[in-house]
Amino acid sequence: MVSRGRKSMTQLMIEGSTSVIERPDAPYTLTDAEADEWRAIVASMPAEHFARIHYSMLTQLCRHKIQSDRIGQLIEAVCKNHPKGPASKGFDMAGYDHLLGMQARESAAIIRLMRSMRLTQQSLYRAESAKPRPVAMVKAPWEPD
Repeated sequence: MVSRGRKSMTQLMIEGSTSVIERPDAPYTLTDAEADEWRAIVASMPAEHFARIHYSMLTQLCRHKIQSDRIGQLIEAVCKNHPKGPASKGFDMAGYDHLLGMQARESAAIIRLMRSMRLTQQSLYRAESAKPRPVAMVKAPWEPD
């Protein structure tokens, strides 16, 4: 049934707010693993959190995260080959130290990028209380009801 007369302010507000905000898709320059990381990060935040201006930082964050994972795998391989660690014969301490330095640099880059995009745990909590902001309370699609 059609109502007569002018529309109320409530009706006008509801009609104007029906647009759906699309989540940004990963750039084609990312590898499959980096694109998966992009989608996981974007899905964990509200749809309007990332503007076009943030895409370059988010791209770099995904790249650093995947490189950090690869360096972690190399460290695990070194430790698996020498279960006794530095005490075993043939352990390449200089190579191990180099890998740890690479991992520390990747971690520092990840932290800087996450802070600048407000993706850290600290940015999800209000300063006046320990209650999480509504952003942190959004359930992931894979979590049970």
